[in-house]
Amino acid sequence: MAASSNCSILYAIVALLFFSSISTTSHAARGLLQLPNLPTIPSLPQPTLPQLPTIPIPNLPAALPPFPSSVASLPKLPTATVPLPSSLPTLPSVPKITLPPMPSMNPLPNMPAIPNIPTFSPPPSN
Repeated sequence: MAASSNCSILYAIVALLFFSSISTTSHAARGLLQLPNLPTIPSLPQPTLPQLPTIPIPNLPAALPPFPSSVASLPKLPTATVPLPSSLPTLPSVPKITLPPMPSMNPLPNMPAIPNIPTFSPPPSN
């Protein structure tokens, strides 16, 4: 019970700080809007860029050379010279493994309850 009241007090403090920061931000923004006109900053002269050199474009042929029309000029693909085996070798058999039965699980022991810590109210002020 005491922990929840401490958390609620902490939440209230955080909320107050948040709202106070919003109000200070709005006051600062209002102060910036009420500033007198500031002098303008003179603009710097723009540098002039030198003229880029022109690169001559090479003359490209108007048409591409013809593609060879005969397929015989292409190299032939190599053929497999090693014959494949007619059947795969047999794999050794794996022995069957049986696992022992699982032990019966005892239920977990009861955990003792966390004792309540008494909270005292502050002494009355005089």
